Order: sequence, then structure tokens, then C-alpha cells
Amino acid sequence: MFRIEKVVDKRDLKEFIAFPSSLYHGDPNWIDPLYLERLEHLSEKNPSSEHIEWQAWVAKKGEQVVGRITAQIDTLHRELYGEDTGHFGMIDAIDDPEVFSALFAAAEAWLKSKGATKITGPFSLNINQESGLLIDGFDTPPSALMVHGKPYYGTRVEQQGYTQGIDLLAYWMKRTDLHFSPSLNKLMANVRKKVTIRRLDRKRFNEEMQVLREIFNSGWQNNWGFVPFTEHEFATMGEQLKFLVPDDLIYVAEIDSVPVAFIVGLPNINEAISGLNGRLFPFGWAKLLWRLKVSGVRTARVPLMGVRHEYHFSRMGPVIALLLIEALRDPFAKRNIDALEMSWILETNTGMRTILEKIGAVPYKRYRLYEKHL
Repeated sequence: MFRIEKVVDKRDLKEFIAFPSSLYHGDPNWIDPLYLERLEHLSEKNPSSEHIEWQAWVAKKGEQVVGRITAQIDTLHRELYGEDTGHFGMIDAIDDPEVFSALFAAAEAWLKSKGATKITGPFSLNINQESGLLIDGFDTPPSALMVHGKPYYGTRVEQQGYTQGIDLLAYWMKRTDLHFSPSLNKLMANVRKKVTIRRLDRKRFNEEMQVLREIFNSGWQNNWGFVPFTEHEFATMGEQLKFLVPDDLIYVAEIDSVPVAFIVGLPNINEAISGLNGRLFPFGWAKLLWRLKVSGVRTARVPLMGVRHEYHFSRMGPVIALLLIEALRDPFAKRNIDALEMSWILETNTGMRTILEKIGAVPYKRYRLYEKHL
């Protein structure tokens, strides 16, 4: 028999964070997240804690953890979608329908007590962080800041009454497969006369990050489940990018000196932390820095890209996106980055999907966001 326990102290939180490492033991595509990063993510150091209230639970058989889940209320989400919204996240469990049922019962009871009648997820902790349940693409490891999963998760979640909200796609592209057809090259040449592609200006780094935030919030505002990034969140993200992303992997597109779009190429941190077992001490820091700065990684991810909303329905908008993708090609080649993931892309974003497929990218992972009305 098992029991559900609320996470209430540091010891409980340690068990909550550590559980997936035992659950995925033996899975060649599992990569242990850094424990210190997960600990900070689930603390007040995470700037999203300013607008997200959350609670976590674990399922235990004896003293062994066999499952976990979070429930969260996001006040920014409620401002946009109503005071009756709530979310679940970080669901991991053994393949036991009763464990899943009990975990969701605990999460839903807590959400009901907070006035929620519409639940979406999984999010860790909101849509601007790790999102979705992996339902296709279990045969490859997750890229940086993306989730892994078990093939039975989708069935178990749906057994709790959750239905598909929307799917998120990850596209994979080998650098050498990146190509632009003659017609695309012609379009790009015409738009290039009006658009300037430049690197992020590190001398004005904080100011630049807020410009990127404004572009992102503008470009994504009408997407499913959108929640805007706050200034604090993007500033904190900027501090991480400053450490992890070289100068020539962040580009801004300008028209008449006004920033209208941007792209970020992130060396695949998961490739760098593979084999560290989630630990940076005593030698993990040295290995991580060596892999990122010296030996290099061979894959990357584009985790952030945005084009201002007013360009979405113009002929220029998609071409600006192509120019930004093109800007990453030479820096990736210089670093011997062989392939990259573009993620995530809403399945309904046919414009971006068409662009990616025309230049050689293929969808290789699918993540599902679920919803349920209580």
C-alpha cells in the first residue's frame, strides 16, 4: 500500500527532486538535472515565485518514493484567463494507475481550495519554463530545458479525465542540412535590404534583455496559454544566458534601428551535464566548464525566438525569422555544433512549421499540454 505526503520541508523537497533519478535508472536517454538548479528553481530565488504559488506531493510505499506531482496557481495567468484557472506539473510515477489517481486527487483538491475549476499542464512551473508531457520521441535524450518521460504517462494522465489542450513540437536539424531554396534566397535578399541583423550588445546587456522581453511578449501574446515574462524573470534569465551563451549566438533584427525580432542559440547544456549524476561537486563544475568552454558540445537548442506581433501577418515576418536562423549557421560551424533543436513550436503554428520544414528541419518530439474542467 502507498500513501501521499505533502512536501513541507527541505528533506521532503530533496526526496521530491531526487525521485526521477531512481525512476529513470537504466534509461539511456535520461539525463539527471543538476540538483542545485532544481533546488533553486523550486525556491523563492526563482523570480516566478513572485506570481506563482505551488504545492508538491510525493507518493510513498514504505519509505520509498514512487511518484510525485505539483499543483500551482499563477496570478498572471489568472489575470488573463480568469480566477478559476490552475495547473499541475512535474508528474513522475511508477506505472501504477492507483498512484497516478492518488497524486492527481491531492493536486486537484488543493487547486479546488484555491478556487480552480479549469486545470492545465504539465508545467514546471509555468508555460515559460519546462512545458508539456512527452508523448512521442522517447528514443533520444531531451535537449536543454526540455523534459523526458515514460511512454505510459499519457495513458495514465488521460485516465484522470484530462484531454488534449494542444501539442508542442520539437524540430531537429543537422547544420549541414540547412538549406534555402532559390525562391527563399530571393525573398531573403529583398528583405535583407530593409533589415539589419546584429549581435546582442553586451555593453548594454540589461537594457537589451528587456528589449528581447518586449519582443517575446508581443510575439507570443496570442498563443495558447500565453503568460508574459516579467522584467525580473527575463533579467534573471539574462544572467544565465550571459554565462552560458557566447556573444555570437544571440542576434537581434532591426528595421530602421527599431528591434523587431531576436533569436537565441543555446549550447546543449544537457549534453554537457550528462554523466554528472546531477552533482557539481567535487569535480562537476570543472567538467561542465570544460565541456562548455573547451571541449565543446556538438548540439544546440534554440529556446527563445520572437517576432513582434505586427509582423506576424506580413510577408516580411517569416523572412526575418529565416535571416535570424541563417545568422546562427556560421557561429555553430565555428564551434563544431553539428545539429540543433528548434523548440518548442505550437502544433497550430503552421507558418513557423512550414518555414522550418522548408529549410531542412524535421519534427522529432511531441509534447502534450492537457486540460480538465473540475
